[in-house]
Amino acid sequence: MPKYKIIISVITFTMFLMACQQQKNAASNSDQNISYSKNEFISSSAVEEIQGQLRKLPKDNIWWTVSGEDMKWNNKNLHQIFPTVNVYRNGPVKPLEKNLMNEINISQINTPNGSMAFESFIESDQSTVMGVVIAHKGKIVFESYPRMQEHEKPIYWSVSKILPATVLRILEERGEVDVSRTIDSYIKELSDSSYAGITIRNILDMASGLDCSDNYETFESCYYLYSMSIGDGFRTEAAKDNPYDFVINTKIDREVPQGEVFSYSGLDTFVLGWLVEEITNMPFQDALSKEVWYHIGAESDASYIAPRYGIAITHGGFLAKMRDMVRLGLLFTPSYQTVSNKQIISNSHIDLILNGGNPKLMQNLYSKVNFQGVPASAEAVPGIMAISPLNVSDVKHNIYQWDTVYENDDFFKGGWAGQGLLINPTQDIVAVWTGYKKNDGHDASEMRAIVREVLNNVFGNSQ
Repeated sequence: MPKYKIIISVITFTMFLMACQQQKNAASNSDQNISYSKNEFISSSAVEEIQGQLRKLPKDNIWWTVSGEDMKWNNKNLHQIFPTVNVYRNGPVKPLEKNLMNEINISQINTPNGSMAFESFIESDQSTVMGVVIAHKGKIVFESYPRMQEHEKPIYWSVSKILPATVLRILEERGEVDVSRTIDSYIKELSDSSYAGITIRNILDMASGLDCSDNYETFESCYYLYSMSIGDGFRTEAAKDNPYDFVINTKIDREVPQGEVFSYSGLDTFVLGWLVEEITNMPFQDALSKEVWYHIGAESDASYIAPRYGIAITHGGFLAKMRDMVRLGLLFTPSYQTVSNKQIISNSHIDLILNGGNPKLMQNLYSKVNFQGVPASAEAVPGIMAISPLNVSDVKHNIYQWDTVYENDDFFKGGWAGQGLLINPTQDIVAVWTGYKKNDGHDASEMRAIVREVLNNVFGNSQ
């Protein structure tokens, strides 16, 4: 072979090797921006710990009455305590790139012990936060798991309530349900029940007027009896066999006219899930799979705890990886294409949340508190926990199971003992967190104000 051809061959081969190395380096750099951990898998519990925790579950009371380290373990391990039903994913995982912002880590927040950096606070003994993930413009800008492993699927408690409402809004936009109609016009079994004549919209907005708000003070309270029937309450002889029978056959007093006052009740959420089942002719968890979870490139199936007869606890039993909850939240932002090839949450859906609420529902609730002359606190009136602390200066309304919509376009759904989903479509922000309650009663419920403070510090009114 001529010498010049040998030289050309060597140069060509060398350039090929260089191109391969550049491609490898590019892939490596890309991997560093993807939100999957490259760390070795770490088991969340020792064998003895699992057995010990399960033996410690209360035998004579509702299972979640424990607090502290026991609640922290329970909140991450409901799949080991109760049967579950799946919410299915499908297709390739949609990777979430990272654009970590140190400004969030060091953002100064107000705490009972003075000003602290946000990251230092959630890792400190003051906090009971298990995990926090924040996304901006479709990329993760903050991610921390101070008291859990990132692969775990914690419970989100009442954050779960937005899921039946979200599916119903999707069906509503397709013309499959008219929320101005009464619930018994779709579920005929409710024609002689206490829910007869109540519009679906008022149930969506927690304004049924029925006296069955979340009250676990006695085994005889309306809500505790519902809780027994669905399986997450301690069962007594008074318990109905299942929640469908409970709604059909239980006489519930009317506290106020429907559509007048916000009254927080997971029973309303169950009825909404039942309506989805009636319209779609499938269990609620399957309808959620079909309409939402199947299409968001989730890393994992989600699930609901379903203690009795496979009936999902739609009012508070949703389990999912935290990054997948961020993917859910992204559907409500301009960055929905990060996770979905189609727009699942329409612009009109988002506009409804931001601008379609009924302000008087909360105003009348606050008036009720003031009229009764009781302190403005979560304990004062059942159901007010969803919007406490009572600071209405920037609150617009509640709507479709979302607890609070704010003047700056934040909308929020919280869960007991410190769970949260906060979305701002205008600023293209999603924040998810989860936590638990200490033995002294302290929990992560203050995170709503803290996260809003951090986001305001870092992003202000910018988009």
